[in-house]
Amino acid sequence: MDIYMVLKLIGGLVFFMFGMNVMSGSLEKMAGGKLEHFLKKMTKNPFISIFLGAVITIAMQSSSATTVMLVGLVNSGIMQFSQTIFVIFGANIGTTLTAWILALDGIQASNLAIAMLKPENFSPILALIGTVIIMTSKNDRKKSIATVLVGFAVLMNGMEMMKDAVSPLAELPEFKELLVQFQNPLLGVLIGTLFTAVIQSSAASIGILQALAATGIISYGMAIPIIMGQNIGTCATSLISCIGTNTKAKRVAVVHVSIKIIGTIVWLSAFCLCRSIFDWTFVNEPVSLFSIALIHTIFNIATTILLLPFTKLLVRMTEWLVKDGSKAESEVERDLHWLDERLLSTPSVAVTECNSITNKMAEIACQNMFRAMGLFEKYDQKNVDKVYEVESELDEYEDRLGTYLVQLSSISLSNADSLVISKMLQTIGDFERLGDHAVNLCRAAAEMHEKNLKFSPVAAAEIRVLTAAIDEIMTLTTEAYQHADMDLAAKVEPLEQVIDKLAQAIKNNHVDRLKKGECTIEMGFILSDILNDYKRISDHCSNIAVAVIEVEKGSFDTHEYLKGVRYGNQEFSSIYEAFDRKYYLAEQN
Repeated sequence: MDIYMVLKLIGGLVFFMFGMNVMSGSLEKMAGGKLEHFLKKMTKNPFISIFLGAVITIAMQSSSATTVMLVGLVNSGIMQFSQTIFVIFGANIGTTLTAWILALDGIQASNLAIAMLKPENFSPILALIGTVIIMTSKNDRKKSIATVLVGFAVLMNGMEMMKDAVSPLAELPEFKELLVQFQNPLLGVLIGTLFTAVIQSSAASIGILQALAATGIISYGMAIPIIMGQNIGTCATSLISCIGTNTKAKRVAVVHVSIKIIGTIVWLSAFCLCRSIFDWTFVNEPVSLFSIALIHTIFNIATTILLLPFTKLLVRMTEWLVKDGSKAESEVERDLHWLDERLLSTPSVAVTECNSITNKMAEIACQNMFRAMGLFEKYDQKNVDKVYEVESELDEYEDRLGTYLVQLSSISLSNADSLVISKMLQTIGDFERLGDHAVNLCRAAAEMHEKNLKFSPVAAAEIRVLTAAIDEIMTLTTEAYQHADMDLAAKVEPLEQVIDKLAQAIKNNHVDRLKKGECTIEMGFILSDILNDYKRISDHCSNIAVAVIEVEKGSFDTHEYLKGVRYGNQEFSSIYEAFDRKYYLAEQN
């Protein structure tokens, strides 16, 4: 065993972990927001939750990634802590699939069909197919599938490098003497825990153990405690991820490691007890790759069966270990608290949640606009204060979301997720500006209230017509954005044109009334400000609606879209005429 073999072992481990990372990233990208959708729809049926936890972990190829996602979702208030325990049970079972895939490398057969089941033999074919697809295909999903194939081939190449690097150890007397120390179960657990915690991948740790097992120098008595330790060590990632989170999120990481530690204490004790009572000669026999995968699976299934009836006790124990020291948070703080780097490891989940928060931002901007417009009919100081409060909230939403979305956009994403991010980046500024215009309307209403000013009956009637149009365009825009409704979005631009026409007509009518002495200049200034705000509100609604439409088309060219719908478009003209008839001004005497 020389320096070159050490370098080969390190290189094999690097290839293995890189291949695993590439696979899990591409699988997660293909799954998109479905992973989070499954987690958010967890039922009270523990077996369904366990099954979904296993499926999600298989899709992501990492129980640590699943647990980190749970930490983020609990931290954001999307899931309750008690819901996560069954998902963690499923994740622990799902993560054992990797060991079974690696175990296929132990197949020994002269038959070509059976020999081709070995990953060592078929992975080059997968790499070739994947490379050809990546180089020739433009389809985002096909490229993701191809990347999974290439990632798997890289992973298996790393496995073979590790096996070649450790094979000389079988003939090394010093290494055999070192392995004698691993006959101590507690030392085996400790080594498995520390090594897995350092590399933060139970799959890679199991892979190295299987590579050593392929040389015939690892016995069952050594492997069983090491595997239990590896299961504890994999919790290091979730423990690190909970730093800086709220109490409930910390409990997710703590219950994860508690499950592993309790399982290890119980089953290691049972193993040692049985070994002392019964003459188990097999414990000194070399362990096979398949046996390692089997032990890994049995340990996690047995631990789940053991603890499943005691989940309420697990919740209480974790709540006792992690005391609730969280402070009361505002609604905005609760919404934005999770916008940190944790969920960037699962970008599709982050994209879906950002979209949910942007939908909420749209809703509160719409309600705030209604609140501000209502001040002209009935002035209420409480509503005035609320308008200002919500405007500050919209500023915070826009600032935090914008920063997070820029971070998110720099990560490798599916084409669909990239378009959604582009839509959000284009629209959150418009939602924030709607809050500013609500404040402007609020100031105009306050000035009229303080100076006891009123519109003339004719002007008030005209303003009511325009306000009704603004009410409808805000409702259309909000619903179109929240539901990605193309039909509703298509109605916004024609209504925006009608609003511009109305605002200009009201302005012209005011000038005529001013000439006749029916209106004052002071009211004219206020009216002008209101009309300008209403026009800008409709412009922002138009921008948002165009973004909804363009995300479906897969491109963002607002100028070309507006040019196309305004000129010579029969559908646009028909909708415009309907709104023009609906919102008309009575002729002045």
